[in-house]
Formats: sequence, structure tokens, C-alpha cells
Amino acid sequence: MSAIGPGTRVHHEQFGVGAIVKISHVGYGITFMQHGYMEVPFDTELEVIDTVAPATDMVSLKDVEKVLYNLLQQHNGIETVIPLANKWVGGKLVIQPGSDDLKPKEIPIDAFFHKIVMVRDRLRVMEQRINSSKNMSDEEKVNLQQYITRIYGSLTTFNVLFKNSSDQFKGTGR
Repeated sequence: MSAIGPGTRVHHEQFGVGAIVKISHVGYGITFMQHGYMEVPFDTELEVIDTVAPATDMVSLKDVEKVLYNLLQQHNGIETVIPLANKWVGGKLVIQPGSDDLKPKEIPIDAFFHKIVMVRDRLRVMEQRINSSKNMSDEEKVNLQQYITRIYGSLTTFNVLFKNSSDQFKGTGR
């Protein structure tokens, strides 16, 4: 059998009349009138009753997943550039110890800001993974979301560093 697609009606000696509903790399998925859905290998003897030509522009889910995975791998680490507020550009963060005999720690503010943005981005990824998890109950998702919202709220102190308010942290009022 060649050039048949989903929708093609077939007859199987043992299972009777059915329709091809899926074609995979190993065979056909056929829903038989009397026996329901079954997967049969390509070399199964089937009589074609009514042919439906396969679509020529079909792409499998596996192909899409593979392309998406490769794109994500290529661009892993590439982040959206979030601008630092102008008044902080070129500045430094000074951490002064409580004891006068210890030296203060100076950190370029743009390096500190970058770390804050990375925390925000990773929180967003965690939030997306929680929301899309099929292994967690809705209650578990809500509980974890509440923690994430509180974390965002704790980080609002750093909003002064962001140039655009749309990039800032938001707590419970998000």
C-alpha cells in the first residue's frame, strides 16, 4: 500500500472495516468498527476500500519537538536585555562591614543588576514549569505559586535599579 493517508477506509481479514486515523514510523493506527482502535505494522495485509491521499505538508509532533529543542539549545543563555536605570550606569554597590577594621566590598552595579535579572528570569521559568506540570495537583501548584509571589514581593526592593517599570518585580498585586 502506498500513498494513503489518515481517513483511508480499509478492510482487515480478522478485524473487518476500519479507518486509518494515524500513521507513525512503524505502522498504521486504525479504528475498526467492531474492535476499536488498534495499531498494525505496515506489512499487515489490508484491502483499501476508499483512499485518502496523505497530506504532503505534514510534520510530526516529534519533528516539531526536535526543532524546538534544538532552537532552545542554541539560544540557551541568550536573555532579553533589560536596561539598568540611567542614574545607576557606571555606579558601584558598596557593602560596608560593621567593623572598621574590615574592608568594604565594592561590586559594579551593572554586574549586581545582571544577577537580579537572572534571578527574575529563573523564577519565571520555574513558574512556567509549575504551571505546565502534569505531575502536580492544582492545590500543589497554587501553594508553590504563592511562594513565588512572595519571592517577587521580597525582590521589589531592587525595582529602583530597573529603567522600565514593566521589567520590575511585582508581588501580590501582579
